[in-house]
Amino acid sequence: MGSTTDKIKGAANEAAGAVKQTVGKASGNPSLEIEGAGQKLKGEAQGAVGGAKEAVKKIIDKD
Repeated sequence: MGSTTDKIKGAANEAAGAVKQTVGKASGNPSLEIEGAGQKLKGEAQGAVGGAKEAVKKIIDKD
């Protein structure tokens, strides 16, 4: 995957995770809340990977 794809998927997972987490908390469903928190973290990691790929590409392109 490219850096942009990673960032987009990361943002989507963060958003979906946040919604699940909020719905789980509001409905008293701890399983959904935990699932949402996990998905949100996954999204943050994907975004970070995308950022790292972009940084590496910039460094390589300078040479």
